[in-house]
Amino acid sequence: MSIIDVVAILSIKPGYESEVAQAMKACVAPTLSEPGNLAYTPFKDLDTAGKFMFIERWESREALAAHMETPHFKKMAAALENMLAAPLQVHILTPL
Repeated sequence: MSIIDVVAILSIKPGYESEVAQAMKACVAPTLSEPGNLAYTPFKDLDTAGKFMFIERWESREALAAHMETPHFKKMAAALENMLAAPLQVHILTPL
């Protein structure tokens, strides 16, 4: 098992903050019940308008890959697609 942390950064078009927050929060409960998920928390950047992110912890890259194929993740991704001001940035991290 190789635990990984993920930071997914979303830059949102103006005026969509409420819809984005709702879509992100709807994905939390089902994700927390997935095998291999250790943490999945949505955030809003207090200093940068339109910047949201997930901070996640997974037991492995395979668990993360499986997450990206779930119906709840795909539903969120589809909902967010037209609200993004820039491509999603995903950083997969491991401690030094």
